[in-house]
Amino acid sequence: MPSPPRGAVLAVLAAAQSTVMLATSIVNVALPQIRDGVGLSDSATTWVVNAYGLAFGALLLAGGRAADLLGRRRVLLAGLGTFGAASAIAALATSPGVLIAARAVQGAGAAAVAPAALALAVGLYAPGPARGRALAVWGAVSGAGGAAGVVLGGLLTQAWGWPWIFRTVAIGSFAVLAATAACVPAASRAERTRFDWAGTAMSALALTALVWGLTTARRSGWTDPWVLAAFGATAVLAVVFWRVERTSASPLVPPRLFAAREVTLGNLLTGLFGSVWIALFFFLPLYQQQVLGEDPLTTGLGQLPLAFANMLGAALAPALVRRTGGRAALVSALLTEAAGMLWLSRIGADGTFLTDVLGPSVLVGLGLSVAFVQLTSLSVAGVDGPDAGLAGGLVNTTRQVGGAVGLAVLATVAGSVTSRASSHQPPLEALTAGYRTAFALGAAVLAGTALLAALWVRRTPTADRPRRTPTEEPAVPGRR
Repeated sequence: MPSPPRGAVLAVLAAAQSTVMLATSIVNVALPQIRDGVGLSDSATTWVVNAYGLAFGALLLAGGRAADLLGRRRVLLAGLGTFGAASAIAALATSPGVLIAARAVQGAGAAAVAPAALALAVGLYAPGPARGRALAVWGAVSGAGGAAGVVLGGLLTQAWGWPWIFRTVAIGSFAVLAATAACVPAASRAERTRFDWAGTAMSALALTALVWGLTTARRSGWTDPWVLAAFGATAVLAVVFWRVERTSASPLVPPRLFAAREVTLGNLLTGLFGSVWIALFFFLPLYQQQVLGEDPLTTGLGQLPLAFANMLGAALAPALVRRTGGRAALVSALLTEAAGMLWLSRIGADGTFLTDVLGPSVLVGLGLSVAFVQLTSLSVAGVDGPDAGLAGGLVNTTRQVGGAVGLAVLATVAGSVTSRASSHQPPLEALTAGYRTAFALGAAVLAGTALLAALWVRRTPTADRPRRTPTEEPAVPGRR
């Protein structure tokens, strides 16, 4: 039986990634309806989001390493099955405990899906323009998945009720599972080595403590005793993890992974980028609903321009890299996204979607997609073969943890600004002032990330410079 075309395999893998990103944002606009439907308290409602993010971020490294050792296709199938089953249980939940537990299991499944799918996608193509085009597709579906989640969340909640959010995710997961089983060939696995259970446990506990502390700090403040205890536990567990990795014969994160300078740099920049990306999809729907007074469906439809701009930017990314080089494309994309966030920092309490949201959404979408493609490419540059799954898990972990840090900081700052402004401004004015501050800080972080990229990322050849000979290795963004 002939092997499926690589394009078809890439489409299936991209669909798996899109499903993970969809589940991250699809609940955002439906939280009030979920709270009322299941009987959640206000504080427990946040755990519909946090439980998924905690499990996802804490287990990504383990998921990536398991994919390398046990087989990426096998881990991808297991992750999709877990993800789909948990989604179906969430749709049937009638109590807070069941719903939150199902969301945590969803996150665990996603932690297996994301790194395995990325490793398989990268392995389809040799380094060079073909891999760049594949990562452009990856970037398009990843960014569009986040925006589409808000659209679908609003549409399904308003039309049929919040359980259909999870039913739709379950149906999509099982459809991708069937397509993966039919189309994606098995990839070679690493030589059999012992799985680093101690390192996995320490990394998962450390990341859990960190993300829990950050999410709790948004509600209780940075000086809350439980928050400080969580950060203390993170530090202790990180030291234990480091000591375990030094003595392990098969460490969870082998030092050779960082032999390529691009891996370290790419993950640093990805963390900064993620700190703004996740916060954007948190604050923008809130502004549309709480200040502009839009219903869930209208809020969701308002994300379409951003989603379309994201797909357009990802489609243009390979041509942009060929003309300008990887570094210039990355810097330009980050500055474009920063300009969109700066524009959002001018929103008003009496604004409209057309005047305050549409224009900056397009700019943010264009910059976000190109930056995502280039940072992903940079973070996996030079890491093929036995560590590709781990590299995928690492870049996803960095983006997720960076997002948790950024959201906690920006939400705390926005809340403080709103609290101070509420003493002398109407409620909507005060709320808008907090959102403006969050968007302005996001723009500053992106501008700083662009500066670091301009200073540290190596310049890459463009189509206008002399081409390499056929015997030389094709250019990879971030490498010479």
